[in-house]
Amino acid sequence: MERGRFITLEGGEGAGKTTLARALGEALTARGLEIVLTREPGGTPNAEALRTLLVDGEAGRWSALGETLLLYAAREDHVRRVIAPALERGAWVICDRFSDSTRAYQGAAGGLAPGRLNAIASAALGTFTPDLTLITDLEPEAGLARAAARGEAMTRFEARPADFHARLRQAFLAIAAAEPGRCAVLDASLPPKALAAAALEVIAQRLAMP
Repeated sequence: MERGRFITLEGGEGAGKTTLARALGEALTARGLEIVLTREPGGTPNAEALRTLLVDGEAGRWSALGETLLLYAAREDHVRRVIAPALERGAWVICDRFSDSTRAYQGAAGGLAPGRLNAIASAALGTFTPDLTLITDLEPEAGLARAAARGEAMTRFEARPADFHARLRQAFLAIAAAEPGRCAVLDASLPPKALAAAALEVIAQRLAMP
């Protein structure tokens, strides 16, 4: 059995990742692929319990180091129980956020030193990495407005100040520039159907599809 493909969606708040994940899942399922849609933090009962600790409460509840430790505890469980087994049986996994979010949120924007973050990541996952990462890029103000329009309670991360979200956007763009073979930046201001079409074009170019 040929190994599946692991696609991650990254970007700031309100940048359309969840809607894009669903659209890609439908399009790739129509091509005859088994698709596993999942998210981070989350994806398993253990990781979803940790998600609640991470997204609820006041903005300063955890330090960047504390968040990173919780995130990688959740991520190790997620990869071991869901992502790796799906890839081994040939399924394609689409994950709404993964390790690049930790590099951006807790690292570049949150101030955790790269050496400490990389040591935690290596201990938890070794060299495990996505096959393709699609970064949905949007002005932070527009993304936060979209998030607010959903009518849901504001998360700890959405409540961070404007300069945090500005650093976050630049962090994702820097990740894409540093790893162009793995990452592609998409214009998240596009309508959802156009954004999905652009994403599918990248997937067709980068990964072998039926």
